[in-house]
Formats: sequence, structure tokens, C-alpha cells
Amino acid sequence: MSLLPSSSRSSARLLANTFRRTYATYTELPRPPPSKQPEPETFSSPAKPGAYYDRPQPRALPPLQKKWPVLLALGVFGTGAWATFYAYVANQEKLASSVFKQIVATIKDDSELQAVLGDAIRPEPAWWLNGEPWISGGVHLMQGSVDLSFRVKGPKGAGTLYFTSIRKAKGEPFTILRFKVITDDGQIVHIRTRSGPLA
Repeated sequence: MSLLPSSSRSSARLLANTFRRTYATYTELPRPPPSKQPEPETFSSPAKPGAYYDRPQPRALPPLQKKWPVLLALGVFGTGAWATFYAYVANQEKLASSVFKQIVATIKDDSELQAVLGDAIRPEPAWWLNGEPWISGGVHLMQGSVDLSFRVKGPKGAGTLYFTSIRKAKGEPFTILRFKVITDDGQIVHIRTRSGPLA
């Protein structure tokens, strides 16, 4: 139940209808067509997309460092280390061979060599091998060839020992071709074996 009198309600309803009708029937008149049409524009090729932003300017690259000197140094060092290790292992095999031990035992008992170098004859140690002698040549028993040389010393002097032995055919004993010591002052001492050919 409305509390407003009937005349007031009628006035409010009339006012609301007037505003609604004014809003509903209000329209904008269309704009008149242009008096001059725009000129048509034609394109000979597809449009290229433009840049959305300015690209940064390329910076100068840092100078390229040369790596070949380092690689060369590493290669030389690695090759030298491998060659040194291989030579050390080969020398140890010669020192442990039975041929070398027989040669040392023979020169220690040789009276002629003792008269030249002294009584205590032994292989001369090399400082860079931690007191062990350096043996040149090779011991190839399977191929029938032994060719060694190394330094020997005694109380009276020192010299270089040369030993060469070959096997002419498979199954035959080794034949000594050279077994001598050349001292530092030029004397040549030929070593005689009592137990036959070595190796």
C-alpha cells in the first residue's frame, strides 16, 4: 500500500514516462556524405613490416685470444712426459734383465779391467735417474740380438762398456761380437768370458 496520495503518484508516473520517452526517442542525425571522394591508392609490392622499436647498435666484440700457443705447449709437455716415462720404463727393464746382471758380474771379476779401473768396478749412476745407471741400446732375446753400452767406474778411473751379442739361427747359442771397455783416457780393455757366450 503506497503512502503517497493518488495525485502525487500520477505526477511521478507522468514525469518518469516523459524522461523515458525522451531518452528512447532521442537519435543523432547521420552525417552527410563527403562532397569529394578520396583518391584511390595502389601498391606495387607487399608492405614491409616496420620495426616496433629501435634496434640497439652492435657492440664491438672483444679481441679473440690466441689459444694455439697454450695447446702447443700442452702438446709438447704431454709428448715429453710420455717419452720420458717410456724411456725410464725401458731402462728399468734392461737393468732387470739377466744379460745386464751377467755383464756386471763378469767385469767385476776381470783382472785386466781391475788393473786399469780398480777393484770395486760398478756401473756409473746417473744423477737424473736417482742413482741408477743409464743403459743405451736394447735387449732383444727373441729376435736374437743384444746390443748394450753403459758407463762403468772404479777407484782408478771410468769408461764406457760396449757389449754386442747375436744369435745366428733359432735354437743356436748367442755369439759375442764385442765386449770391451774404452776408458776415458783412451785405453781399450777386452773382457774375456769364462762361462762361454752371454745371453
